[in-house]
Amino acid sequence: MRLGIDLGGTKIEIVALGDGGKELIRRRVSTPKESYAAVIGAMRDLVTGVESELGTRGTVGVAIPGTISPVTGLVKNANTTRLIGHPLDKDLCVALGREIR
Repeated sequence: MRLGIDLGGTKIEIVALGDGGKELIRRRVSTPKESYAAVIGAMRDLVTGVESELGTRGTVGVAIPGTISPVTGLVKNANTTRLIGHPLDKDLCVALGREIR
């Protein structure tokens, strides 16, 4: 199973894809406004919730409104300003205990 997360300024959406790209489940929550940590927590909760519901673990890929600098490893140029200056991929890896793409 593959899990894709679309992280935006107003919503975070996750989709789980099975064999042949078949959509298994899709969930959406509002992007937390209070802190960067809350954004990481919301993404973690979406992944663990979908995996629990489907009874299997998947690989995780994330699309963000910006980029991760190859020099610093930190998010830059994001319209979701809470992300700027943070190592989003590394923090989400820690939160989920696995590699993130």
